[in-house]
Amino acid sequence: MKAVRELLLLMTCLWLGTTQAEARTDYLLHCSGCHLPDGSGMPPEVPSLRTGIGKLVSMPASRDYIARVPGASQVPISDAQLTAVLNWVLTTFNADSLPANLSPLTVDEVGRSRRNVLADPEKYRQQFWPRTANY
Repeated sequence: MKAVRELLLLMTCLWLGTTQAEARTDYLLHCSGCHLPDGSGMPPEVPSLRTGIGKLVSMPASRDYIARVPGASQVPISDAQLTAVLNWVLTTFNADSLPANLSPLTVDEVGRSRRNVLADPEKYRQQFWPRTANY
């Protein structure tokens, strides 16, 4: 029984490692062209993904926002892949600002949000992510 538990634990760790690697690869392929490989962006035109996003995910409307921006909602990857990328961005670039009780974004949540593309992302950016020195 112990061997079975250890095998399941090992398989889970390997799967999570693969998921993280795939999310990073998808980020590099689909997001880093504008937001740069380190997520620093080119403020103010392209916001940094390294500052402030952790705080955004604590509010339902802004959780919705990050999957609705055109760069995210229109990327040619599945809802599951986009969810993995967004969660990877949160945990990789924003670990310091994440709420202690963070619930990762879910595939259902991201799927619903991304089908409701923002017509004016700048308006929502100002509402949820006001301009700061790092933006």
